[in-house]
Amino acid sequence: MHKDILPIWGKRKAKDITKRDVILLLEAITKRGAPIGANRTLACIRRMFNFGIERDLITASPCTTVKAPSKENRRERSLSAEEIKYFWNQLDHPMVKMSVHTKLALKLQLVTAQRKGEIIATEWSEIDCLANTWTIPSSKAKNGKTHRVPLSELAINLLAEIKNISGHSRWLFPAPATLKEDVHMTGAAIDHAVRRSKQALPELKDFSPHTLRATAATQMASMRISSDIISRILNHAKKGVTEQHYNQYNYDDEKQSALNAWSNRLREIIEGVHCQSKIIPLKKAIA
Repeated sequence: MHKDILPIWGKRKAKDITKRDVILLLEAITKRGAPIGANRTLACIRRMFNFGIERDLITASPCTTVKAPSKENRRERSLSAEEIKYFWNQLDHPMVKMSVHTKLALKLQLVTAQRKGEIIATEWSEIDCLANTWTIPSSKAKNGKTHRVPLSELAINLLAEIKNISGHSRWLFPAPATLKEDVHMTGAAIDHAVRRSKQALPELKDFSPHTLRATAATQMASMRISSDIISRILNHAKKGVTEQHYNQYNYDDEKQSALNAWSNRLREIIEGVHCQSKIIPLKKAIA
């Protein structure tokens, strides 16, 4: 809305927007290399105009019969062990034109299996340095439910690195200092950095930040971690009456064990040696 719609249509009346306007906007987004972004923009526009019709503010939607400009492959991409090692090590190569914050955000996503948007919007106040947990508040969680993420050894090490460069900011990933506002970096900034670095990461085909979340889930499944625990780590919406209304158990111990096992497996892939977690309090790690 703020990036692609308001800058173009912001001063126009909704009733004056035509189907041709919609098509031209989507074509411009597609041509700049964001075909899936064009699909999401169409969905946003369609919801906006449908809202107007429901409230009797307009009589018709210019999105009627407009098809999504790009075909989407719903199959999740995940990285193999060889690709994981390549990604982790190649990410620090000088040819990869990303900020240190962006690189650490991507690594943290692979380690914790959390959503990109929830990672970059994290504040230090949401990290419990004594209990080694990260709490995503309901206001930031995609499903609107507070989500607690136990921190593994690898996650704690990354957070210590992040603290060293985030300084006194309340955000783990503050936006560049050139911005006057106290804001965190955006998901679009990470997406753009990944696209810019594709030539420097030639071994990673069809790679996006979301691939890292799918990779963590796939690897945990290969380690025979139950799909129920993986789903809880991913903070997927609960299904069924029992899960939604009766079962209040938090599964923190099970999530901790699974993420510790994934941390060890990830280190084995990256370093090529057997690893065993030696978790120290985050407060000590960032002291």
